[in-house]
Amino acid sequence: MRVNKSDTISRVKCVVNSCQYYESGDQCRAQEIEIQPRNASSTEETDCATFSPKY
Repeated sequence: MRVNKSDTISRVKCVVNSCQYYESGDQCRAQEIEIQPRNASSTEETDCATFSPKY
């Protein structure tokens, strides 16, 4: 599903330009994002589960 640029998630900066939800200007155009795991205790332990590679 293609999401319009106006549907970017405000206040979320994404620089992963290899993700299908990446929009120029470091915007995320996914309808929602999921960060895992639940009990992470540092930045290094977190992961964007929404990431999907561009094809």
